Amino acid sequence: MYKKSIELLNTAVADELAAVHQYMYFHFHCDNQGFDLLAGLFKRSAIEEMLHVEKLADRILFLKGDVEMRAGEEVQIVHDVKAMLEMATASEEGAIKSYNLAANECSANADSATKKLFESLVDDEERHFSQFDSELENMTKFGDGYLALQSIERSKTLASGGGGQE
Repeated sequence: MYKKSIELLNTAVADELAAVHQYMYFHFHCDNQGFDLLAGLFKRSAIEEMLHVEKLADRILFLKGDVEMRAGEEVQIVHDVKAMLEMATASEEGAIKSYNLAANECSANADSATKKLFESLVDDEERHFSQFDSELENMTKFGDGYLALQSIERSKTLASGGGGQE
């Protein structure tokens, strides 16, 4: 009865796992470059995406399906911070569209609980999009100086005996 919902949920699991991997990759590289604010944003986003996987998996199991733990895409090798943010905003836009369509399909198949889950994920993905988009706008407005300020802030924190890393 819920075959289509389980299929949609597993597709979402694959997309979320890909996002977790990609955002953690971005986190590692931003952290390595001294961009603590962006490193923290990518790390927090990855953690939220992991929580999405958990919610999706719970729903799949409730519907008596099996959770397919395969990332939907390989990690893209990107070191340029602006390109990272562009990729993240595009990924979030894709998730928003996909989850809206999934919610509509679940509604058409009389699965209102799964529909509500997808709608809640849309809210989270829109927030992620907004955060990444704001950072992209900051990079456009302030250029490389925006990243330099983050790196300087880490140096100041480390020089004063603070940790500086998340």
